[in-house]
Amino acid sequence: MIWVNQIVQGILLGGYYALLAAGLSLLFGVMRIINLAHGDLTVVAAFAIWWLNDRTGISVFYALLIVVPVMGVVGAVLQRAILERSLRSGILVPLLATFGLAIVAQNLLFEKFGADTRALDIGSLAYDSWKITDQLYVSHLAVLIFVVAVALLGGLQLFLSRTSLGRAIRATAQDPDTAELVGVNSRRVYAIAAAIAVGTAAVAGAFLGMRATFDPYTGPIQLIYAFEAVVIGGTGSLWGTLVGGIVLGVSQAVGAQLDPQWPILTGHLVFLAVLAARLLRTGIEGRGGLRILLGART
Repeated sequence: MIWVNQIVQGILLGGYYALLAAGLSLLFGVMRIINLAHGDLTVVAAFAIWWLNDRTGISVFYALLIVVPVMGVVGAVLQRAILERSLRSGILVPLLATFGLAIVAQNLLFEKFGADTRALDIGSLAYDSWKITDQLYVSHLAVLIFVVAVALLGGLQLFLSRTSLGRAIRATAQDPDTAELVGVNSRRVYAIAAAIAVGTAAVAGAFLGMRATFDPYTGPIQLIYAFEAVVIGGTGSLWGTLVGGIVLGVSQAVGAQLDPQWPILTGHLVFLAVLAARLLRTGIEGRGGLRILLGART
């Protein structure tokens, strides 16, 4: 039963990782950009929610409803002001641009809020759980995060497959030049994709603050988890992101059961094993290697 408990906890943890990785996967799938500021934008959203809750006293969940659209606008602005221009200069410049954006975000947060850790106050939801057996407890918050992750990924999948705008996003992701020929405004599509990606990062930021503490320098480790979930699951499907998150979460939970110092290590080892297997299977050479590593369809 102890192992069953660890696997269940790992699956639920994987929901958070999938939520965290959704925006990163979407932005790479549409624009072929690895946003190195993704984790820091998640932390920016967490601080924004904390600030609204602290200053106005409104519920964390009401603050989330305010912050998500604001972060969506921020994503669209970043796409027009930084990402669009950097894409014109090759694959390396967007990496450097988003890395610089991450550094700026960290330092602005430190300047405004200092180095103290914060957490979002959600009352009893933070520690309430259901007792399944004497050795198996399921956290209300963990289940909520998993349900939100499945709902968000499912909603995005339906949006991309069933709506005209979603089909325009997929067409632009496949071939932006051809999409332009049939009347798709690729600049608008890219801006919308960036807005959605940063908006989902804001949702992940809210749950980051609910389940753990955060500070201005929490972003890079969140980026690593998101990146590992994307690589494990591949970018062929949003559901692959969920699978990647669950695999990462379960591997960390199993590692924690083996040794309290192993959870992070085992997650990284699983990531490296998947990466090595993909390298062996595809025989990567040349510039196209990065896309194949991430599991993108060519």
